[in-house]
Amino acid sequence: MPGAAAAAAAAAGGQAQPQAQTQAQGQQLHLSHGNQRHLTPKLNPIEEDYSITDVTLGVGVHGKVRRCVHRVSMRSYALKVLDDRPRSRREIDLHWRCCGHPNIVDIIDVYENAVNGSKKLFLVMELMAGGELFEHIQKKTHFTEHEASLIMRKITSATRHIHSLNLAHRDLKPENLLFKDTTETSEIKLTDFGFAKEVDDAGLKTPCYTPYYVAPEILRAEAKSTATYDKSCDMWSLGVILYILLAGYPPFYSEGGQNISPGMKKRIRAGQYDFPAEEWGQVSPSVKQLIKQLLDTDPSKRITIEQMWRHPWISGSMEVPHTPLLTPKILQFETNLTDTKEEMSHALASLRVDNGIQIKPLPSAASALLARRQK
Repeated sequence: MPGAAAAAAAAAGGQAQPQAQTQAQGQQLHLSHGNQRHLTPKLNPIEEDYSITDVTLGVGVHGKVRRCVHRVSMRSYALKVLDDRPRSRREIDLHWRCCGHPNIVDIIDVYENAVNGSKKLFLVMELMAGGELFEHIQKKTHFTEHEASLIMRKITSATRHIHSLNLAHRDLKPENLLFKDTTETSEIKLTDFGFAKEVDDAGLKTPCYTPYYVAPEILRAEAKSTATYDKSCDMWSLGVILYILLAGYPPFYSEGGQNISPGMKKRIRAGQYDFPAEEWGQVSPSVKQLIKQLLDTDPSKRITIEQMWRHPWISGSMEVPHTPLLTPKILQFETNLTDTKEEMSHALASLRVDNGIQIKPLPSAASALLARRQK
């Protein structure tokens, strides 16, 4: 099957081959989670079971995510290729532990193959064909606070499940929230566990983040090596996502074309943001209160996931008013989300900060969205 092999090689950047291993090596990635399902990586070449296409579904820090098709069922899936190293195995392990929840992207298969002598992990996941959160909403002609509440309830449920396993996701953002399809009733699911980490009594120390969603305590950990943080960093990110969901722009923004300017860091540390009347005048006081509780700069006072789950705006979604929001209009104001992507979503490939990785500069671009936000 030379065509399939070439496709698999292209997905991983070389020629795919079965990975020779001892029995002990093959057992290094034997995964299970709460419902006792087990996932044992397969050692045969992935192209024996899947046809790998040239269709790119997304781009992450580890490379492209491609569409693949199961040769027997003819069902389409998403394929992510990772270098076989401890960090990648941790990502798959933690993702697998969280599988089985309706709002978390499911893992279908894992293959251990070699590409030009380099060990790779081929991660096959369910296909999310409905696009990212921003893209989904941007296509709408009408979007209400009620709809935002229903979406946020599902995101909260996914985060609640992760936190119940004593894990922190550390990269909650709209780009990692994908819709199953393009229908109005489509399920939304969380993906990308590349920054996820188990939380112990010592707390978390490595500053992993995407600028627009970073909690102030992570910035402190970046500046001071002895500082720590915990799962509450995810709650801050949920606050930023909720703010964008209702307004169409972030509460904290950078200046001068920088990825994360000193002024932006200062505003994050101080919790300095507002609710401009044009976008927020008709929004419920209840959700504004929730945002304030999520964007509390003191993590010990910040609302927990269980408290958020019980908050009336989340738990009582069916009673949230159908107030029209300007979110789609503001997102559409950015042609094809170009500037929004450069300012907030480009981070997926180059802005994520993790243990010494340098942030790449963004191309300079005049952003109507940012200009609107800075008025």
